[in-house]
Amino acid sequence: MSQILIRSACTAALLVMAAGCATLSDSPQQQLEVHAILDNRELAGVGCVLENDAGRWFVVAPGRVTVDRSSQPLRIDCRRQGVAAREEVRSRFDTDKLIGNTVISAGLGYYVDRRSGAGFSYPAILTVLMRPSDGATGEAAAPANPGNVVF
Repeated sequence: MSQILIRSACTAALLVMAAGCATLSDSPQQQLEVHAILDNRELAGVGCVLENDAGRWFVVAPGRVTVDRSSQPLRIDCRRQGVAAREEVRSRFDTDKLIGNTVISAGLGYYVDRRSGAGFSYPAILTVLMRPSDGATGEAAAPANPGNVVF
């Protein structure tokens, strides 16, 4: 009888420790929505390449794409005839998982999640500000006064 109790206690302890680790409990992928804006209006038919250290994905904005999570920033490069944009979005660590990792696994789960990217996420909706492109290179021209960029 005591062996069953010990096994049950060990199994429960492992499940509790795994609950704080996003690598074991969360999907390594995330779905994002991409929108391109030009002169305060949404622009359709814009080709965008999203890239991080886990891979590269293509989407036509406005549209949805599934990317692999990472602790590294997501680079976004969008182009359409006459307009272009290049932006970078940082990933955020999910704080509820941080608390679980710190308390339950003494920080080991945080290290594993940081290496795999599973405990991180990007904003669900990405808004890319398009600018007229330089005809020769196709790069977006720098704005005269960029102001505050809001995502």
